[in-house]
Amino acid sequence: MTTAVLNSPLGLVRITGDENGVSAISCKDVSMDEILPESLHAEPVRVAVEQLQTYFAGLRQSFDFPMNPVGTTFQQRVWRALLEVPFGTTLSYLTLSRRIGDEKAIRAVAAANGRNPLWIVVPCHRIIGSNGSLTGYAGGLWRKQWLLEHEGAFARSGQLSMF
Repeated sequence: MTTAVLNSPLGLVRITGDENGVSAISCKDVSMDEILPESLHAEPVRVAVEQLQTYFAGLRQSFDFPMNPVGTTFQQRVWRALLEVPFGTTLSYLTLSRRIGDEKAIRAVAAANGRNPLWIVVPCHRIIGSNGSLTGYAGGLWRKQWLLEHEGAFARSGQLSMF
């Protein structure tokens, strides 16, 4: 298992994985002295760093490096559905529940969304409240808002709000 750290507009992005794929991506507010020293990274981690850099530069809208997140069968199903939400668009938790075939599973879908280990890449930030509100994001609502603004989602929907 190798870990790389990338400086981004959201703070430090930590990318962990091995030759089978990237298993975790998260953002943290940490000091520069917490950055891991350069080391040899598994190929999927190296490619993920490059693709995230181009995403933050506004030159990439999707990711194609190998991913290997760990989760339950249900969580994996929700995360696969998240991958189908296009860049610059949003869905409600209810709509996502319907897409996976169980409208009544809205709370479970929200919980799986919150446990997504591949922030940004598996776009849980694109899921919002039915009323257009920015609800829940493990990295903080300011990061969710930044990501949606970066992708142009506010301009497309015109209905997002922080509350």
